[in-house]
Amino acid sequence: MSRVLIRNVAVLVVPETGECRVDEAQDIQVDDGRISAVTPTRATPHEPAERHEVAAAEQSSALDVLAPPGGPAEPGEGEVIDGAGLLAVPGLVNSHTHSPMVMMRGAAEDVSIDDWFNQRIWPMEVNLTPERVRVGARLACAEMLLAGVTTFVDHYFHADQIAAAAVESGIRADLAPTYFSSAGPEAIDAAIAAARDLRTLDPRITASLGPHATYTVSDDDLRRTADIAQAEGFRIHLHAAETDDQTRSSLDKYGVTPMQVLERTGVLEAGALIAHGCGIRESDLPILERYADRTTVASCPKVYLKLAMGEVTPIKGLRSIGVRVGVGTDGAAVHNTLDVWESLRMVALTQKQREHDAEWMTLSDTLRLATRGGAAAAGLADRIGALEPGRQADIALIDLAGPHNQPLHDPRAALVYSVRPSDVVTVLVDGRVVVRNRQLTTMSLTDVLADARSLAHTLVDLSQGGAVQHYAP
Repeated sequence: MSRVLIRNVAVLVVPETGECRVDEAQDIQVDDGRISAVTPTRATPHEPAERHEVAAAEQSSALDVLAPPGGPAEPGEGEVIDGAGLLAVPGLVNSHTHSPMVMMRGAAEDVSIDDWFNQRIWPMEVNLTPERVRVGARLACAEMLLAGVTTFVDHYFHADQIAAAAVESGIRADLAPTYFSSAGPEAIDAAIAAARDLRTLDPRITASLGPHATYTVSDDDLRRTADIAQAEGFRIHLHAAETDDQTRSSLDKYGVTPMQVLERTGVLEAGALIAHGCGIRESDLPILERYADRTTVASCPKVYLKLAMGEVTPIKGLRSIGVRVGVGTDGAAVHNTLDVWESLRMVALTQKQREHDAEWMTLSDTLRLATRGGAAAAGLADRIGALEPGRQADIALIDLAGPHNQPLHDPRAALVYSVRPSDVVTVLVDGRVVVRNRQLTTMSLTDVLADARSLAHTLVDLSQGGAVQHYAP
């Protein structure tokens, strides 16, 4: 049995509803990758407080406690991490991203959404190879882990290479191999086969089916996707109603909204993670309400601002019908970072502005989106997203001592509005320490960066001509 004890740490408690809170001076016991107990530091899970001194001595002997804060224990039956002065939070979830697109970071700036797709990104993606995707995914995994992101929900090509990077880094991932109808039936078959293969790769890797969008995948292919999803227990991860322009175009061409397309093709019945949904209309809410138990929406607000998309995800309406919402970054080719702290901050700000209500999207609600909401977006609502006994030990330890977080009147406010990735000290995934004292334990960051720098120019080269798809929703 592998054991980890995080001793004397403050713990962010994220209930399913109501106010989040911070409990001071707690011990988090982890056994075989799962949280087995969260108890006050002056007591152990099995001993009354008055026996603390004896129990602590016995535990120190059994676990071979080390002195350095946040450091590992000497070899023994387990590891003790000193959490004094740190705040334990559930590992963040990046609810929608295209991780290898970090290789295109900063290469498509100050352009319209049409030109972003047609003049920059889809022509660049002609250059994708398995090696380039793997190198990009390694960089993405490193960036996310160092920022306290323990799970990412990905939608991209060469998903087997993304999985290899995820397994190497120790992060958790749900991967959806992407396909367009224009690529033909063989490419779609290959993407679906790739999703099947991913399921057997590693316990931390799950898979979804990944049709690109309602405007790039035909109704027939969406129906086939939904049939396979239902028969084999997959979820479907796709873009839909990304903008209100897309919704208007769908109504003009087909007489239905993208949400109606998802319903009539069986995608909502099968269960879907909808990326963005900024064009979801009031009239769509009764449709989504029928499938609220299996529908999640990922909101990535920095992208909506940067591409001047006009609207943001209608989170208030979605929550009113029971649809869960997670926070994502989209790809770094438009978001520039995979920083979920930045994303959750922008969710709070843009939602207050959208609703013209400073009391909407509270600290607690925002933190819940990045943890429990993200867990739902990853299809792991019962396994991650909260620091509770029985859940996987995906934990980030945060140092709030920096001047940008002080004075600390409310640590929840610091988490939403002030924290930076550099405040993350230690990260565990499945009870395994993957970041210790702000350093990766599973990969050499120097090597990851060198590989990315050596290949990045090959991804952004537009001399080849062509494009993987044309944006004309």
